Amino acid sequence: MTKFSANLGFLWADLPLPDAIHAAKTAGFDAVECHWPYAYDAQDVKAALQQTGLVMLGLNTVRGKQGENGLSALVGREVEARAAIDQAIEYAVAINTKNVHVMAGFAKGQDAHGTFVSNLRYACDRAEDYGITILIEPLNHYDAPRYFLSKTGQAKTIIEEVGADNIKLMFDCYHVQLMEGDLSNRLQKLQNIIGHIQFASVPDRGSPDHGELDYKHLFKVITDMGYDTPLGAEYKPVEPTYKTLGWMKLFAS
Repeated sequence: MTKFSANLGFLWADLPLPDAIHAAKTAGFDAVECHWPYAYDAQDVKAALQQTGLVMLGLNTVRGKQGENGLSALVGREVEARAAIDQAIEYAVAINTKNVHVMAGFAKGQDAHGTFVSNLRYACDRAEDYGITILIEPLNHYDAPRYFLSKTGQAKTIIEEVGADNIKLMFDCYHVQLMEGDLSNRLQKLQNIIGHIQFASVPDRGSPDHGELDYKHLFKVITDMGYDTPLGAEYKPVEPTYKTLGWMKLFAS
């Protein structure tokens, strides 16, 4: 049976994070994840997780200044990038979250590549003692023009260069379809380095019951791979979240 995680960056985004956790539990989700939880006291978030019995699967490093989308590939911003990594790991430890997505930011070129690899090695070293996995995620060029990391092959190269056991790929079906397609084969080919899977419809990033992707098929591919971690519903509701959840029964089996 396919399990699902509610990404609270998009689902129930109108609620305070602790309340959104409770809403996800009521709706039948198996886990939750978020983007940037830092406006909320970690103990309040931890209490909501304990009350619901849900696990927070992952969170992101901060974006940086207004208009930025991460710091870790930005040459000359290493001090800020590593402070953001420290912040994310500290928060993750406080709420017992085992994945931290380190955001690369808007950058290009070999210097940016070297900076990203160096900061990821720092992140992996810091995270290792806590049993935390560092995730990197390719983003599409339509939603995130100029984002440094855009394709799974690039991510694989970086993961191999970092050379740590606790760095994995966040495979977002929405982003990968827009940039590369061929999702069934890519999932199978990359399964050994995948640390988390997310989904949304393509091209509108809505609920997964419409659009060009057949999630009934894709979820079977993922199940057949032996992957049993809850899959992250990271879509943008066009109406109150609870009204968009009909897909859960459709794809649960």
